[in-house]
Amino acid sequence: MAGTSKIAIVTGAGSGVGKAVALALLREGYSVALAGRRKDALEATVAEAEVSAPRTLVVPTDVADPAAIRNLFARTKDTFGRLDLLFNNAGIGAPPVPLEDLPYEQWKAVVDTNLTGSFICTQEAIKIMKDQDPRGGRIINNGSISAHAPRPNSVAYTSTKHAITGLTKSTSLDCRKYDIACGQIDIGNADTPMTQRMKKGVPQPNGTVMVEPTMDVENVAGAVVYMAGLPLDANVLFMTVMANSMPFVGRG
Repeated sequence: MAGTSKIAIVTGAGSGVGKAVALALLREGYSVALAGRRKDALEATVAEAEVSAPRTLVVPTDVADPAAIRNLFARTKDTFGRLDLLFNNAGIGAPPVPLEDLPYEQWKAVVDTNLTGSFICTQEAIKIMKDQDPRGGRIINNGSISAHAPRPNSVAYTSTKHAITGLTKSTSLDCRKYDIACGQIDIGNADTPMTQRMKKGVPQPNGTVMVEPTMDVENVAGAVVYMAGLPLDANVLFMTVMANSMPFVGRG
């Protein structure tokens, strides 16, 4: 085993929330396997952390590809010997078109990445965590505010994020016997490349376009670190971290 720190896998670690969480875990002393589609982006995250092997492992991974996922977990186990934390974060959206006009291919791409990818990552994590010594670990799913309420013209993303809630609950229930805890973080308007459009104005349910408040993504990273740091006899099942003034709580 390379080192004695806790071992984490972060998917989508090349940008946004995944990058912030990977950096925060490295600062906390974790060893981290960084997964994402772009090797250069993953390597840039590692460079920013100023932490290298043996505490980092870069594994280019498309979570829509089951074989790539299995390779990620095999390489992590071979390198570090165990797995303590999986942050299921990688995700994509579809173009904001009317529901009836969304092509099947784009629907399927979102489902394959956001839902099926997280499911297969969860399976592979469980296989490692339930057989290691000491046994157990933690899985944290990125659910999003979209796990609670949709934005206009977001049927694919919203459907998969609602489904992630079911995955979280099922994993939490089915894996108690293995000392595996599973929770979900629902993020609202963290300031990342994905949310830059909110500063220019995004469509609202009443047909208007409004600039929405955002928050520092470090607030999300800190919340994930907190959830990850709990003992395995405690769990944050759901946590919502959001820009305080964003239009989520209330009617409109």
